[in-house]
Amino acid sequence: MKIASVIVDVPAKQTDKPFDYLIPEDWTETMQPGMRVIVPFGPRKIQGFVTEIKDKSEFKQLKEIIAPMDLEPVLNKELLHLGEWLTETSLCFKIFAYQAMLPAALKAKYEKKVRLAPGKEVAVLPSSLQAIFADNKKLEWEEVLKSGLVPLLQREAAKGHLEVVYEVKERVKKKQVKVIRPLFPPAEIKAEMERLPANAEKQRQVLDYFIEHQDPVEQKQLLTIVQTSPSTVKALVEKGLLSEDEMEVYRDPFENRVFEHTAPLPLTKAQTAAISPILKAIEAKRHEVFLLYGVTGSGKTEIYLQAIQDVIDKGKEAIVLVPEISLTPQMVNRFKGRFGDLVAVMHSGLSAGEKYDEWRKIQRKEVKVVVGARSAIFAPFENIGIIIIDEEHETSYKQEDMPRYHARDVAIERAKVYSCPVVLGSATPSLESFARAQKKVYHLLTLSNRMNNKPLPPVEIIDMREELRAENRSMFSRKLFSKLKDRLEKKQQSVLLLNKRGHSSFVMCRDCGYVVNCPNCDISLTYHRAGNRMKCHYCGYESNIPNVCPECSSEYIRYFGTGTQKVEEELGKILPEARVIRMDVDTTGRKGSHEKLLKDFRDGKADILLGTQMIAKGLDFPNITLVGVLSADTMLHLPDFRSSEKTFQLLTQVSGRAGRHQLPGEVVIQTYTPEHYSIELAGMQNYDYFYQREMMMRKIHHYPPFYYLVLVTVTHEQLMKAVAETEKIVNYLRSQVSNQAVILGPAASPIPRINNRYRYQCLIKYKREPNLTNVLKKILDQYQKEARNGLQVSIDVNPFILM
Repeated sequence: MKIASVIVDVPAKQTDKPFDYLIPEDWTETMQPGMRVIVPFGPRKIQGFVTEIKDKSEFKQLKEIIAPMDLEPVLNKELLHLGEWLTETSLCFKIFAYQAMLPAALKAKYEKKVRLAPGKEVAVLPSSLQAIFADNKKLEWEEVLKSGLVPLLQREAAKGHLEVVYEVKERVKKKQVKVIRPLFPPAEIKAEMERLPANAEKQRQVLDYFIEHQDPVEQKQLLTIVQTSPSTVKALVEKGLLSEDEMEVYRDPFENRVFEHTAPLPLTKAQTAAISPILKAIEAKRHEVFLLYGVTGSGKTEIYLQAIQDVIDKGKEAIVLVPEISLTPQMVNRFKGRFGDLVAVMHSGLSAGEKYDEWRKIQRKEVKVVVGARSAIFAPFENIGIIIIDEEHETSYKQEDMPRYHARDVAIERAKVYSCPVVLGSATPSLESFARAQKKVYHLLTLSNRMNNKPLPPVEIIDMREELRAENRSMFSRKLFSKLKDRLEKKQQSVLLLNKRGHSSFVMCRDCGYVVNCPNCDISLTYHRAGNRMKCHYCGYESNIPNVCPECSSEYIRYFGTGTQKVEEELGKILPEARVIRMDVDTTGRKGSHEKLLKDFRDGKADILLGTQMIAKGLDFPNITLVGVLSADTMLHLPDFRSSEKTFQLLTQVSGRAGRHQLPGEVVIQTYTPEHYSIELAGMQNYDYFYQREMMMRKIHHYPPFYYLVLVTVTHEQLMKAVAETEKIVNYLRSQVSNQAVILGPAASPIPRINNRYRYQCLIKYKREPNLTNVLKKILDQYQKEARNGLQVSIDVNPFILM
């Protein structure tokens, strides 16, 4: 008997190891690591992942696997190994690591069926199976298990004749279309045509079409070509001349779009110098990490495209990660235009069904390039030749819940296995990456000029305190207002960025200063004009806006803070002739709306594009000559050691949207702290100087890249319990690590209570603590046992959000 080691779907310390199960006789030949199976676990039947197949087990009494869930593995050997690495490095359970690698459709409730693979005829199957799959029938998985044919079906699946499809209950259905095909060769169809009655003119036209075309055709298409109705086709099907079948097609998120094919552009001297070490590494099959540091508009994308072309020519595959926010249609166009149908796109704007279809294209080796946000790093390729991470400094590459991985680390780990290069690209690299490049851990490639040698736009910094002194109470400085007016007269376009992060509209009493807070969390409620409500962004609590102050009964209760809607209103007052497109969470919520708004702006249907962070990246429009940043410093005052870096990056990125083509651009940054070095240096677009200043600050305060960080957060419904347990953890940690490590805490989290649970934390800063991982695991194991008392402990290694 063969034995399978299975990781079961029970996320708990006690079960975070493989359990041995007997493989039933029928499946011994076909069971492989990476398949999902249903196994008995106590009284339940649950899903699990097979991690290895072996001949013996140290346990005597083994239960049998109830049923396989796949005909072929959903995780290849390398991804199984990667799951173990993720478990180690991010301190998560193995089951979470494996599930993070699969599309949502494979995590839902599912009905499974087996059917002929697309494009295969029944004749390729052994005679015992032909009757079962005749007429394009699908076999329910329950029937498959009862039929005793599993080994035979698995052998046919391995040959590519059969496939398993998941019909996910309410989640994902395969998309089917009706297809019409002729049942006779042209000569016989001709003979049949002559037998038709004289008035059957439309039927003749349909048959005429099939004399010319023998291939199956989609019914919708046929009706358009012949200009007839479904009843005509139906009549011919009933006469036995044509047959109608259901055929599966992929859901194509881009079905209405034609991508113009683009050819590689000639490279500049600087681009050639930057791409040649990458091409050499591909040629030599050598793993190396490159940091491509190029100013905005310096042609980084063309380097990516040409390096990918080289990889495809060698028969290998490429993964390209872009931040969710800049997965703009423009980005997709560039890749689809160059590589056409060889590209799969994965991002959150797709439905669960579209994501599943894109994932299957990758798994079936129908595509060579995947372009996607963070989770696309787990694409099930088996012959990767290059991994590219664009805008590598973006914090969205770090996952905030289990498994708390950083896509850059996963990319480097996968690239080691395939001995291939990783390219990290950015105009404002993260300090960690730039420091590694300075130490020669990464290979630094620099593009210091824009493609067309156009200068970077001049940046003007406006002190809003001066505006107030000059009696200007508007949110627009006089300078910005006159420049906006000037652009309207010249018929040029402007972009206005409202830096919203960490800064929201709150409701406050002007008399006594009372701010309306959430009753479950220690944070102010955010004012939403849609529906005139206040909402908590942490627990979802909602309430109406009070008419009088609950503290002092004053009627002067107003909301503070600027939202995009408020800016849009003010623009309407001061520049009534300007056409404004607003892009924020409210206007881009619906599928495809993001794309439509940008298309309207590109087509010149508006003069001003107003938005939040989502407009800071990836936009490349020739007519933008002015960029205004309305509130540069909202991020500077967050309790986060990266706030200066994030401010500098955002301002530099958005400045790079202006004057990218023939027309020169200008940038105006409005701020209340013009003397802060991150704002001053963003104005000069001087990354190198910013890097030196910021590194000095980080060194003094013991932060990355000089130290590693670990954040331990403890939550409980009782404040004293949370404090006491955090104190215990801190004392235990101090006893286990060297005196070079710095442990801060216990301290209340910046948001001390969420959803009626109090939050305390401690921060560990260290350089080399070989034993720390084991110590942290012990803490997690200990508190797993206590979870029943409502105590929760989470550990984030190299955290990006300290809130």
